[in-house]
Amino acid sequence: DAAVAARLMQAEQGRRQRQPLLVAIIDLDVHQGNGTASIFQNDPSVFTLSLHGDKNFPFRKEMSDLDVALPDGCADNDYLHALDLALEELERRFEPTLVIYLAGADPHERDRLGRLKLTHDGLEARDRRVFDWAWRRRVPLALTMAGGYGVDIEDTVQAQFNTWQVAMDYWQRWQNRPR
Repeated sequence: DAAVAARLMQAEQGRRQRQPLLVAIIDLDVHQGNGTASIFQNDPSVFTLSLHGDKNFPFRKEMSDLDVALPDGCADNDYLHALDLALEELERRFEPTLVIYLAGADPHERDRLGRLKLTHDGLEARDRRVFDWAWRRRVPLALTMAGGYGVDIEDTVQAQFNTWQVAMDYWQRWQNRPR
């Protein structure tokens, strides 16, 4: 889905302007973004970043432009520190003109498949870091929800609802930005 969206946006940009659309795909689902990584391997117009559980499916990982494999049980502070470092590295290596953000609910501590231990507050802080990173650079961001397999469906719904709340906050900020 992210790969198709990136290619469609690049094609649309190509029809309108001569400069290429540079897309950063920030995949924060608990599973490595192996399909996206494979599709865009060696493509300088798309940067793939994946923070994921090291010992989680898929067991044979593809090579993203930047992979951050996290240990089982990784909680808020360590996760957010790893994300901060990954976003700094992304900034050093690539200047996107569009961000596609896959906001997985499955890093939540009560996810049946996730193996990571982020709280709802940790997931919200994650989302704010990504949105703020794009906002500070004035790079448009497209959001898509990703995995979530909560022991209680309410946990998954709450995680996704919180992400949409953060997205709405930044959308309103974007609408009011100085032109």
